Amino acid sequence: MKKDIDSQLALVKRGSEELLIEAELVHRLGRGRPLRVKAGFDPTAPDLHLGHTVLLNKLRHFQELGHHVMFLIGDFTGMIGDPSGKNATRPPLSPEQIQGNARTYQEQVFKILDPQRTEICFNSAWMEPLGAAGMIRLAATHTVARMLERDDFSKRYSSQQPIAVHEFLYPLCQGYDSVAMRADVELGGTDQKFNLLVGRELQKHYGQDPQVVLMMPLLEGLDGVNKMSKSLGNYVGITEPPREMFGKLMRISDELMWRYYELLSFRPVGEIARLRGEVGEGRNPRDVKVMLAQEIVGRFQDPAAAKDALADFEARFRDGAIPDDVPAVAVSAQGAATLPLTQILKTAGLTASTSEALRMIDQGGVRVDGQRIADRALQIPCGATVLLQIGKRRFARVTIK
Repeated sequence: MKKDIDSQLALVKRGSEELLIEAELVHRLGRGRPLRVKAGFDPTAPDLHLGHTVLLNKLRHFQELGHHVMFLIGDFTGMIGDPSGKNATRPPLSPEQIQGNARTYQEQVFKILDPQRTEICFNSAWMEPLGAAGMIRLAATHTVARMLERDDFSKRYSSQQPIAVHEFLYPLCQGYDSVAMRADVELGGTDQKFNLLVGRELQKHYGQDPQVVLMMPLLEGLDGVNKMSKSLGNYVGITEPPREMFGKLMRISDELMWRYYELLSFRPVGEIARLRGEVGEGRNPRDVKVMLAQEIVGRFQDPAAAKDALADFEARFRDGAIPDDVPAVAVSAQGAATLPLTQILKTAGLTASTSEALRMIDQGGVRVDGQRIADRALQIPCGATVLLQIGKRRFARVTIK
């Protein structure tokens, strides 16, 4: 039994940032019953991206170990707006937006989770019946001073930025979800630590054993710096066309590639370590990046689509679709984590100025790794090597250093 618990722990902790409290998890695993494992997602956007799938992948790990997974759609809390990591009050969503986004979430999560072993929950089912009196009793379990211990609230308060009263309710509602769902384990990002711990406190208050908290890292977006986010344009959507997904993944830096392997790949840890060792000994990292892109595209589309995306990539870059004498250019990031594509085009000598670069983007005449670019604000991460094309004849293979 100990060996079995050790193997479960190894899979549960893979890629995780913090586990609170490991001894409690070991004790619960030793009981031999399936654990009730919860992760909540507010339907704040119509589609999921790879950043969301870090938690979904971990839920899948728990399913593989035979535990009961609860995918919580925060249709009630989504109307409040999670203030975690925000420096301003986030506007609540309308019920219509919530319902529309929730429908697509339900369709998309089963690209990772087993539908036969997944319970879909909506927190409006218990939050709406709680009513005003119940919400007041819930609010009475915590003080304003306790809420101001949360880092983002504290910073906003000290800098005299407004904090709306309803924002204090969000961590309480998320914590009450754990009470209503009788969660043994809750998953969340590192920015959710305060909320996750509120869940433990509320479960104690309501006479339940406190949940174990498993925190996963926040996945950096394509820029390698900021958390993956649609609003920042550094995301890979799981419903994007295969060619776009493949192209985006091929643009990440060689170093960021290992982060994606750790948090997104289902390959065994030992295999990833072997690949990293091979790259360290001289294997081309682009070949290993191709393997990652194929795995991700194959998971969210299908293996045939991944094969076609690879064939398209090879046709553009390896089968003579570009000139053999493409110049190699190094562009200094001067300490920055990313550089604007327009600046790179100018520095690499592909355009005479940034204004010309902007004009060429607007005209559809700029390609990055064969993909036509329409985003004027596109940033390329330091460490990346990309093939840039202006019009039909101007090429450069640019490395950002």
